[in-house]
Parts: sequence; C-alpha cells; structure tokens
Amino acid sequence: MTSDSRLDEGRPDSNGDGAMLPKVSLLGVDQTSLTALLEETGVSAAQTSMRARQIRHWIYHRGAQSFDAMTTLPSALRGSLDKQYVVDRPTIVEEQRSTDGTSKWLLRYGDGQDVEMVHIPDVERGALCVSSQVGCSLACTFCHTGTMPLVRNLSTGDILAQILVARDRLGEWPTPKGQRKLSHIVMMGMGEPLLNYENVKQALLIAMDPEGLAFSKRKITLSTSGIVPKIEQCGRELGVNLAISLHAVRDDLRDELVPINRKWNIKTLMDACRAYPSGDRWVTFEYVMLDGVNDSDAEARELVRLLRGLPAKVNLIPFNPWPDAGYRCSSPERIKAFARIVERGGYPSPVRTPRGRDILAACGQLKTASERKRRRALEPA
Repeated sequence: MTSDSRLDEGRPDSNGDGAMLPKVSLLGVDQTSLTALLEETGVSAAQTSMRARQIRHWIYHRGAQSFDAMTTLPSALRGSLDKQYVVDRPTIVEEQRSTDGTSKWLLRYGDGQDVEMVHIPDVERGALCVSSQVGCSLACTFCHTGTMPLVRNLSTGDILAQILVARDRLGEWPTPKGQRKLSHIVMMGMGEPLLNYENVKQALLIAMDPEGLAFSKRKITLSTSGIVPKIEQCGRELGVNLAISLHAVRDDLRDELVPINRKWNIKTLMDACRAYPSGDRWVTFEYVMLDGVNDSDAEARELVRLLRGLPAKVNLIPFNPWPDAGYRCSSPERIKAFARIVERGGYPSPVRTPRGRDILAACGQLKTASERKRRRALEPA
C-alpha cells in the first residue's frame, strides 16, 4: 500500500492520544491491497473485491478527486473512507503552453518538492513525459536536471498522479474510447527510472491494467541512462519499449557525458540491449547532438558498428541550451550529415523536432526558475 507524504489533512491517531495522523492516498494502491484495506475498514468480505474495483474505476477511469464523487459506493462507506484516505492530486504551481501546443506543468507535492511533466501533442497521438525522481543522482553534464541533487524517489502514487493531472488538464475524463490526447507515456522526465524501479514498476503496472489507466505496453517507453542490472528485469516484468540515453560511442567521452558509464560501459550496456526481450520492437537510442563533441562522421560510423545486428533506431536530439550549460547544439547541416551516415548503415535516424523552446523546455528549467522565485520571496526587503 502506498502512503503519500504530501497530505496534510489528518485522521485520528489509532493510539487514542488525540494526535492526528496524515490521511493515506489511495493512488497507487493495487487491487489486492485495496481489497484488504476495505476489509479493515469494515466492508464485508463478500463485497470487498467489488468495492475495490469500483473505487479504482472512479480513480483511473472517471478521474474522481474525492470520495463524494464516487456515487456507486454507499454513502456510509464514502464517509468512512473520507476520514482516513484521499484520492487528490499534487498542486499545479505553474503551467505553460508553447506556441507549438506543448504544455508543461510544475507540480508540488505536500512535502514541498516539485517535479515537472510535459505533454507533447502530435497529429494522431500525444505523449506525456513523466518524472520518476525529485532531482537526479547521475549528473549527466549536458542535462539540466543533472545539476540538481537527488532529493527523493517519487512514490507509486506520485508517479500516477502526474498522469491523472494531465488528464484533468486535457479534459480526458472519463477515459476516451477512441483517439486520446494523452495516448503515450514516456518515462523520460526528471530522474533515472531504473534507480526507482519498484515504484516505477508498480505505477506502470497500474497504467497498463485494463482496470487501471488502460494503456497498452506498446505505448509506454522507459528511458534509462544505462542501469544495466535492471534492464533485463524491466523487460521481463514490464515488457515496455526501451530507450537508451547513449549520447556517445566511446567510453572516454561517455564517461564524461554520462558518468554512470564508468560503472557499466558501452559494451556492457549494448549486451544488455541485445538481451532485452523486445519482441518485434526496436530499441531506441537517444543521441543528443553536441557541437564538436560527439557529432563527427567517424562517430556516426562507429554508432552504426555498435548497433550491428540489433533491431534499433536512433533519435537524434538537437541540444536544447540552458544557462551555463557549456555546450552548443550541432548545426543543422552537421546533424543531417550524421543522420545520413546512420541511415545508410541501415538504422532509421529521425531528427527530433525541438518542441516547447519558448516555455523553458529543457527538463528541469521550470523547476529551477520556480525555486529562484521562492528564494527571492524569502529574502528580506
């Protein structure tokens, strides 16, 4: 069962000393745990499974944010649940919308910690970029989130709450039967998902559950910088699409750009990718284009050699500058030349169209800007 530190409402202390304990969030609680919880609440054993399914339907298919809204439950049960539990959301601190339709939200949990999520619409789909941690421990030098210390892992409920908030803002309750504005989930936001694997796993299992958020696993992608021991486990237990933040083809350079490479080098990482049970799906390799750093013809040819025999595609990502980054984006001509070599080697190599550059699009920038505002507000006049 997942509790959530963001809740400041209280429930009576079971020890009877008058103190108030925080209410517990039901976001992220699976069917089995919810059934047991209802039995503890006094629901008869004959009804617990049915009531648990009803509650999950209200949360994940109807978007209910209070027990009052769950009108298929008896009023006495709604009142009893409301005394101890909640189904509400983190607060939206800031919301930005780009001229290209990209939306970005800064969410704040009850402990005061913020994370970002981004919705990127396209013609026939819409992807939500979901965070897994507050901050990050990997310190990738080109990534703005890498400048932030790791504060904590997000709970299963924290992760799912991001998807629920996005559906709130996109007006997608009840769950649409046809085309969705939010059709794909990408675990590519703040943090390294495989360093918070258990909470990410439980969140994605609920996201894929027909009685949960009902996403196909083919529409969920998990991106990792290369936590090799967890890659096989992820494939076996989740079977979602795998994306690898590669960004370099030589260990000396990747050691600098993606320091986790010092623990699991490129060969070890590629071996794990070859063993990933992806079926007929490609492994996606993400490669940020840094001017004069990793964008030469020789590096493109080496990338083709590394991928040989692996069903794969390469997403070339124009670097999205942020203050004091120390890197520049490769020129459009250089990116095209790099892409041509990779494509001639037999691997699709689309260049990702930059989205949301007018709304602090680089991951972590909105959080940084918000923290600066909060610090200024606390400074004496």
